Formats: sequence, C-alpha cells, structure tokens
Amino acid sequence: VQLQASGGGMVQAGGSLRLSCAASGRTFSDYTLGWLRQAPGKEREFVAAISRSGSSTYYADSVKDRFTISRDNAKKMVYLRMNNLKPEDTAVYYCATSPRPYGWGVSIPPLSSHEYDYWGQGTLVTVSS
Repeated sequence: VQLQASGGGMVQAGGSLRLSCAASGRTFSDYTLGWLRQAPGKEREFVAAISRSGSSTYYADSVKDRFTISRDNAKKMVYLRMNNLKPEDTAVYYCATSPRPYGWGVSIPPLSSHEYDYWGQGTLVTVSS
C-alpha cells in the first residue's frame, strides 16, 4: 500500500488548512485510518481517527472541536480539516492505516503509532504566531 499526504504549508495562528491523503494498492475501506503528527523534538502523537465506514470519528483532546477527519472510500482519500490553528499545532502530519477495529462497538480507535502499519511520507504544517 502507498499513502501520499499533501496540503501542508505555513499559516498564521487562527488560520485553516485541509490535509489530504491518497491511498493506492489496498482495500481502502477495510481499514481504520488515522492522522498522527510529530513536532520537532517530540514523539509522534495521535491526532484523529476514522472508522472504516466513516461513521465514527475520534480526536485528541488538543484538537477536538477544531479538526475534522473525513474519508471518501470510493476515491480512496482521507482528509483532515484544521481550523483555528495554533502555533502548537506545528508538526509533520502523517496519514496511516490500521488493521485494528474501530466503530461497531469498539469505542476507542488505535491511538499508538505502533498500531498503525502503513504510513504516508508526512506533510509539514507550520503555524506562526
């Protein structure tokens, strides 16, 4: 499987960006999808996840009510809409797939990096104050 993330850039605090991730070579709808990020000098952290059907979403507390994850299984795309960006959102953002279930009675998605198996190359988001 290959994942290609795009949409990063530089934005001022309070601004918005939409990240996109295109997948190929896999049965896209069979997998939970996530966005994770890694800031300079910090470990990679969970941002958001979406279930296979797209009916369930989950967010880190730090981005809740500001970020929205969505997916289009027909197009094999996953998106992350980021509003009201803050300087602390500055990081490289990665899309990733996970074979772990989420939704349909499983209320918590995979949250750790090691639970995700395929990764995009990352896209840099820089938020200036």
